[in-house]
Amino acid sequence: MKKITVPIKGMHCHSCELIIEDELLRVPGVCKVNACENKACAEIYYETEFLRIGEIDQAVQKAGYEVGINEKKPWVSKNSADYADILYAGAALFFLYVIVNVFGLTKFLGVGGGHPTSLVTVLLIGLTAGFSTCMALIGGLVLGSATRYTQKHPNATSGQRFVPHLWFTVGRIVSYTVLGGVIGGIGSFFQFSGFSLGLLTVAVALVMLTLGMQLTGLFPRLEGVTLSLPKGIARLLGIKDQGAGEYSHKNSFLLGASTFFLPCGFTQAMQLYAMSSGNVFSGAAIMGVFAIGTAPGLLGIGGLTSLIRGVFAQKFFKFAGVAVIALSLFNINNAFNLIGWNPLMGLSSDGSVLAANTENTVLLEGDVQIVKMTQDAQGYTPNSFTIVKGVPVKWIVNATDVNTCASSIVSSQIGVRKNLHPGENIIEFTPTETGTIHFSCMMGMYRGSFTVVNSTDGVQVPDTQVLAAQATSPAVPSANEGGSCGGGGCGCGGEQYE
Repeated sequence: MKKITVPIKGMHCHSCELIIEDELLRVPGVCKVNACENKACAEIYYETEFLRIGEIDQAVQKAGYEVGINEKKPWVSKNSADYADILYAGAALFFLYVIVNVFGLTKFLGVGGGHPTSLVTVLLIGLTAGFSTCMALIGGLVLGSATRYTQKHPNATSGQRFVPHLWFTVGRIVSYTVLGGVIGGIGSFFQFSGFSLGLLTVAVALVMLTLGMQLTGLFPRLEGVTLSLPKGIARLLGIKDQGAGEYSHKNSFLLGASTFFLPCGFTQAMQLYAMSSGNVFSGAAIMGVFAIGTAPGLLGIGGLTSLIRGVFAQKFFKFAGVAVIALSLFNINNAFNLIGWNPLMGLSSDGSVLAANTENTVLLEGDVQIVKMTQDAQGYTPNSFTIVKGVPVKWIVNATDVNTCASSIVSSQIGVRKNLHPGENIIEFTPTETGTIHFSCMMGMYRGSFTVVNSTDGVQVPDTQVLAAQATSPAVPSANEGGSCGGGGCGCGGEQYE
């Protein structure tokens, strides 16, 4: 068996390797191909006396790539037009942000609320992925399925020829929703600590940050950085082989469902997010919404995609890149809260600075401190308390909306990790040291704190046996001193990290 190595330009992920390998295997005489994105080449094994280079070149071009050596790209773009586009994209994003906040749409869209990454964020990433080159392999499967349907039904109308696309997309959405719930459940099984969950969230946010930077086009060298499953998984599952079989609606549905396992950086990031949610329903929602986001791009292959090509496509990707970068930075901030370090204290998940809510009082009943707090879609109210060291605490949380990220509470300092159920939830602990005890939702978006003081020094206890928390709590810093957040946002409640 003979071997030649052909340099190929344009590869950027494992999906590219699969596409090139499948196309080269169709060349007469070729019996094995091993494409490598990192080395930008393909090793071609053949048994014939010689191999026609022209046929190799045609096969590579048919796959959407070029034979040749990649030029070394700079780390930072020198094209002034790229920076102008980013400024316009940033301005458009800021305008959209203002509109959303002015009309109070955040509570309906789930921005800063709802699920861990905000379903709007997930939808945006899905929409971007659906029109990106990462969908090249999946797009090929869609076209292959539609082509076999057309061959089987040559007299089908345009509407009927669209049916394979629908079955494929429905299979994909169902699969992503179900398997997203599975990996979300797996995440709950591992029971990540607040610190571990914070590190995991930072890792995922860094992946999002990298994807966003790639989309902006300002960092050409980063375009070669990928995060995806090994291409062997697709081979092992026989996804490409299944795509080449006899057409049926069932096969098209299953083909779409199997794409959950295909190598794609966007998909991997969302799968990791679903697992970090530690919740079956959150995991299902994250992956399901992501699949829905990719649907327009996949359904539009061969027709509607013409609307988002060329110059408009470049503008769209830059806008999406800026949005993904901004959202990744907020997720990094939230993750740092879980780890115990908050460099952007006082910023809520929607970027606003809110005051700590300390209006509530702590009841002292016998030898137990009673703390009452309400959880809803906007976080925790109140979210800052003062308690006495050495006195048992009965923390009563009235959960009014358990379908949000705020329905899970974690505090590594007192060993608490609890998923709230509707109604009253009781958490008991005894503070053993003075200082600040931080708590937050599982993703660090909604936060609060307990300030632990010695004995009852300086604490006013009126006849009603109410511990006035404000009497001993340190002054809440103003926004320009670090800020803090109230129950309506994702803040620190005046907490000071030590």
